[in-house]
Amino acid sequence: MAGTLRALRRRLLTPDLSEARFATRGFHEKDPAARELLETIGEMFLTGYGYVMEAADPADADQRLEALPRRFRGFAYEGAAMACAMLDALSFGRRARVAALLDRRGREHSYMIHVGAGWAMARLPAFRRSAIVPRDPLLRWLALDGYGFHQAYFHTARYVHERYQDAVPPWTTGGGPQAYAARAIDQGIGRAVWFVGGADPARVADLVDGFPAERRADLYSGVGLAATYAGGADDRELKDLAERAARYRPQVAQGSAFGATARVEAGLVVAETGRATRLLCGSDPETAAAVCARTRPVPVVDHGQPAYETWRTRIAAELAGGALGLA
Repeated sequence: MAGTLRALRRRLLTPDLSEARFATRGFHEKDPAARELLETIGEMFLTGYGYVMEAADPADADQRLEALPRRFRGFAYEGAAMACAMLDALSFGRRARVAALLDRRGREHSYMIHVGAGWAMARLPAFRRSAIVPRDPLLRWLALDGYGFHQAYFHTARYVHERYQDAVPPWTTGGGPQAYAARAIDQGIGRAVWFVGGADPARVADLVDGFPAERRADLYSGVGLAATYAGGADDRELKDLAERAARYRPQVAQGSAFGATARVEAGLVVAETGRATRLLCGSDPETAAAVCARTRPVPVVDHGQPAYETWRTRIAAELAGGALGLA
């Protein structure tokens, strides 16, 4: 009986796999290979989400997550985190499933876990969102990144083509400088633009350049992260992306370094990761990850701006020489 109820819970709360298809989303198709890659990423996200939703305990999903292909495993953990966050919020208790996931194999996917929690924020009523705000004082901003990705992915016309910007309430950050929240959301929108543009740098850059100038640095950072972690572009296309980014190339490099770090820490580096960091950061994935580790604020103290933004600025500054030297 319990298994039947869990299967019903998965069916009711898990989006259909068709939601990840370009035909459904109306995204740009550069070529069949890029479309298949980006659709598979969406499907793996939903697969991880579904594993948790039908498990008797979220820990029961761990072995199934670990059996998924290396290239896509991080996206499945992102989906698993969203499911854990949804269950935490809907249970009306302090079950801390997201925290438990981070204490298990999910600790190797900390970036993706925080982003996944942000997806849940986008699906929950405002009065339950505070129940799933991540507690990490530095990485909690990635939840807003996840929220921004969700909104741009599922509400593309409004958030990408009409360039809508949320009026962000206090619950979204769990404390800290509120004015920064819209910037963190834009970083997620930038990641989604990589999917909306079908990993086609020309189309992606056209979309980003249509936003107000003051938003483009954060958007290009998200693009750099997605181009590195998700992939889908060859050498020429990555060079084109760097050239189109122009003055925002340090931000592209910073996002690329975040994407590399997420793969290095999880042991999921693939050939495309190295290609992207070489052309966007001027380094290999391990070196880019080392820059992120070396510049990470300790202790985490928010002053005039969040420590998270101080961290991103340090990374961009350190990588700027290598990225700009690729011109």
